Amino acid sequence: MKAINLGSSNVLSTVLKLIIPAMIAQFINVLYSIVDRMYVGNIEGIGDTALAAVGVCAPITTIISSFAFLIGTGGAPLFAMALGEGSEERAKKILANAAASLAAVAVFVAALFLALHRPLLYAFGASDNTYGYAKQYLMIYAAGALFSVPGTGLNQYITAQGYSGIAMLSTVIGAAANIALDPLFIFAFRLNVAGAAIATIISQLFTFIFVVTFLRLKGTKIRLCPAKPDIKVIGNIVKLGLSPFIIMASDGLIIILQNAVLQQMGGADGDTWITVATVVQAFFSLTSMPMLGISEGSQPVLSYAYGAKNEKLIKRAEVRIVCACVIFTVTMTVLSLFCAAPFVSLFTDNADITGKAIWGIRIFMIGAIPMAFQYAFVDCFTALGQPKYAITLSLIRKIVFFMGSIIAMPLIWGVEAVFYAEPFADICAAILSSTVFAIVFPKVIRRRINGEDCLKRRRFPHKKQVPLK
Repeated sequence: MKAINLGSSNVLSTVLKLIIPAMIAQFINVLYSIVDRMYVGNIEGIGDTALAAVGVCAPITTIISSFAFLIGTGGAPLFAMALGEGSEERAKKILANAAASLAAVAVFVAALFLALHRPLLYAFGASDNTYGYAKQYLMIYAAGALFSVPGTGLNQYITAQGYSGIAMLSTVIGAAANIALDPLFIFAFRLNVAGAAIATIISQLFTFIFVVTFLRLKGTKIRLCPAKPDIKVIGNIVKLGLSPFIIMASDGLIIILQNAVLQQMGGADGDTWITVATVVQAFFSLTSMPMLGISEGSQPVLSYAYGAKNEKLIKRAEVRIVCACVIFTVTMTVLSLFCAAPFVSLFTDNADITGKAIWGIRIFMIGAIPMAFQYAFVDCFTALGQPKYAITLSLIRKIVFFMGSIIAMPLIWGVEAVFYAEPFADICAAILSSTVFAIVFPKVIRRRINGEDCLKRRRFPHKKQVPLK
């Protein structure tokens, strides 16, 4: 229940207290998604086909989750800035409007995907062999959006108050429940793919209950209380949340289109290539999602410092965040050289799929280290309330990925070339993001400081202004 002091001068300690729980939470979040796929891939007689079906659904579930980040990661920096400015009433208002928005979004998302599941699945890579299993999984998971979207979104406001350990615990509860329930529903109750989806939504329900309960406790710094909806507040939340939403939603969309290309260009082996891509994406998520935990989990200290106009704290925190991202991606890149084969063996014993998946993992990881700079700089812009830079940089990376994976590379070099689009986009995006950040970041900070100076001059024109160092 003890909140981190986001304004502490011990920046390294503050950043580590934020990023370690956030990174662990994302790792656990990925882990129970992998456990789902691992159990599904080992269902007797239908494992490879069922795994391909879950692979078709995986990017759709990512898109569903992205709506939680639209409101969660969009409002959390504004919430932390309000705390940095000492305005608890405004923080309460932001939290209340975020909760209402998440509830509305959850209903919309559930209804949308339940209504359009058939055309979406066939358009995004399902075949006649995989459609039945994909439908079972998606229908159940979409209904669970009523719990998963508000639970994931509101958890960001727990972190933004400095309760990083509590935010991690909420994810651990869901992951532990899912890992325990998966074999029960899949194998003991013989529900197969449907069992995996049921286990997932039950675990998400547990997380939702925990998050809402904590935010309602009297001991919580900023409690969740009902409030009249404010369109301006909701608009600001959505505006800032567009960047993380685009990052996640476009990730899902590109994987969907990628699956469609693999299905079409793979010919008779289309389902095999989708299974390969599913395993590769599962490994890559062990790098991308924990790193997202680092870059997004550390946003409260940046937003708090920005609200408090503490230039020194912002710069010191960002340096440590970049270092943490680089160290993590270097570690994962090295591990990929040794751990790819045993990782793939968790999903399948098919020699053809195993060989292709190991190759695909090593190709994907080529761009992992450059990706560290993209994540750290884009999420820094979001934390500082600069959505136009964050959105633009995110979109450019997706466009490069889209052009490479869907249009150019497969047409020139064949279906295998789809896997080279990820590192190509990551390297290009890292170069662009680093350049833009070096130019724009100092200007953003200086504008914030100058705004304070101008305010002082208006209020106290007789006082001599001392330049900030």
